[in-house]
Amino acid sequence: MSAVLAAVLGGTISDKGQGNAMLRGPGGAHKAAEEKKEQKLAELLPSLKVLSEELKAEIAAGRIQLSMEPRGLVVSFKQAALFPSGEDVISPEAYAGVESVAGAILKIPNPVRLEGHTDSVPINTPRFRSNWQLSAARSIALLELLSERFGVPRERMAIVGYADNAPVASNETEQGRALNRRVDIVVLNEQGLIGEPPQRP
Repeated sequence: MSAVLAAVLGGTISDKGQGNAMLRGPGGAHKAAEEKKEQKLAELLPSLKVLSEELKAEIAAGRIQLSMEPRGLVVSFKQAALFPSGEDVISPEAYAGVESVAGAILKIPNPVRLEGHTDSVPINTPRFRSNWQLSAARSIALLELLSERFGVPRERMAIVGYADNAPVASNETEQGRALNRRVDIVVLNEQGLIGEPPQRP
């Protein structure tokens, strides 16, 4: 296992000892639930392994972060890796990284959610009156790039704009704000689909 992949996994899947310590209740119901969760996470491991190698330069530079979460595989692009400040036009320099992610998406059937995030600093420009608009516009820009340039079917994707309401770090420091300015590509598993609208023919 590569150092990049080991850092990404971080015990999320393989740390069974910690998971078993939490099992309780009649009939091993919690154990079965934990095993099912691990199985769903493991379904995305091949994609994680491929991306950890293809994106290792971007990961090492801090432009992209990979993580395996209960909802699925999360590819987090820092704002600076995709967009100029306050804009929703993706920089051509980011195309190679997005193309690698698109290639992984096309090899699996899972739905994909594109999530735009900002820091807590308000924006008010002629184009964007709020961080809500900016975060949604960036998700749309990424959807259009994935669809039009790299062939990911639009019906497999959904967009969400969170503005500053789902931070991963404190907005009290510039370092924290930089981490919060991001767009996440979430390859959803069964757990991640809970709460999503049902798909209809």
